[in-house]
Amino acid sequence: MSFFTTVLAFLLALGPLIVFHELGHYAVARLCGVKVLRFSIGMGRVVWSRRFGPDQTEWAVSALPLGGYVKMLDAREMGPGAISEAERGREFTGKPVWQRIAIVAAGPLANFLLAIVVMAGLYMHGVEEPSTRIRAVPAQTAAAAAGLQGGDVVTAVNGEAVEAWSALRMALVDAVLEKEEVRLDVRRGDGTATAVLPASAIARIDVESDIAGELGLAVWRPRAAIGQVQPGSVAERAGLRSGDVVLAVDGKPVADGIAFIDVVRASAGKELSLELERAGQALALPLTPQADPETGKGRIGAELTLTPELVTAVSGPFAAVAKAGASTWDTITRTLSMIGKMVTGEVSWRNVTGPITIADYAGQTARMGPEVFLNFIAFISISLGVMNLLPIPVLDGGLLLYYSLEVLTGRPLPERVGEFAQRAGVGLLFTLMLLAVFNDIMRLL
Repeated sequence: MSFFTTVLAFLLALGPLIVFHELGHYAVARLCGVKVLRFSIGMGRVVWSRRFGPDQTEWAVSALPLGGYVKMLDAREMGPGAISEAERGREFTGKPVWQRIAIVAAGPLANFLLAIVVMAGLYMHGVEEPSTRIRAVPAQTAAAAAGLQGGDVVTAVNGEAVEAWSALRMALVDAVLEKEEVRLDVRRGDGTATAVLPASAIARIDVESDIAGELGLAVWRPRAAIGQVQPGSVAERAGLRSGDVVLAVDGKPVADGIAFIDVVRASAGKELSLELERAGQALALPLTPQADPETGKGRIGAELTLTPELVTAVSGPFAAVAKAGASTWDTITRTLSMIGKMVTGEVSWRNVTGPITIADYAGQTARMGPEVFLNFIAFISISLGVMNLLPIPVLDGGLLLYYSLEVLTGRPLPERVGEFAQRAGVGLLFTLMLLAVFNDIMRLL
């Protein structure tokens, strides 16, 4: 069932984005008076098609589900003599260069617009996310050295307000990419404080790693409260009940449920002395975790409450659109910065991901709920738009580069140069696809 959920989520995430991208090209082409011969979802041999509209445009589904295309009336493909005098004015290459630029740019812009609409809808609806309250800070970390404490609520990063953990995490990613210091404004009890994570600590972090965790930051969790206790389990035999709160183990305080789980997993077959709080009363119990037959780690057969503190930010329509636009722009610039640093060698090419990783994340986010899945779709839509704007021949960005040169020089690119660039672009794109699939497989292994 998990596999089918992942496949379905992948198709629901990527399919509409491709359709919307191609509809951008189609709509602007029609506005510019260009005749559209075929609108295809997928590449290669057409497996299904129907003709609609005054131009009898062929709406098709093709065999290879790797993108799509809009085929327009084009003298380069058909030859000048194949186009009637009546339709010559509707041919793509005969249009002014600014119209050709608009038609090509419309696909990526449609993806950006879709992301803004989706995120604006989420901001107006309100999305629950973990707050910026942090867990107890481990010793010997940059966060501890900066004076951060468990329970601090981060309110701003380098002067920019943050409301949820995702915004804090993205701000840290930006800092790692730029190798700059991070100034955190925090709310502590009834007062405030400022902590500075130095650039020297930031520069040592790999952008592929858990950046927050490397710095010593993690989402705050509630106290180690026991939930459902399985009948006949170690926890039941020891006398644990639902609602008990574990305060300490062997005299050492337990910060939260995750800390207690870590102790239990590391203590298979070892007797532990628990200090509990039950209905406001202190209580001590011995507990000996049993070894899991598969992993060898300790377990006790009880659930723990691990839900972090959540915040819900709801925005009005205008604020939501502005916030969505700013978030889209931030994602575009962050993605371009990442690509630039991969080209210069500052960031590993292992960050290039392909369809397997996208499908995996699509399945995971779909299982987390519709809001998380829609946010993922918005991110993929932006990524699809950015990818198509890269100056690689055969992509929209390559065509925009051709037409930009035409604007500068006053004449189109010579056909021989264009053909050579197309072949080079296909080779480069194929190489990137192989690299992406290789990285996907390595992640699975």
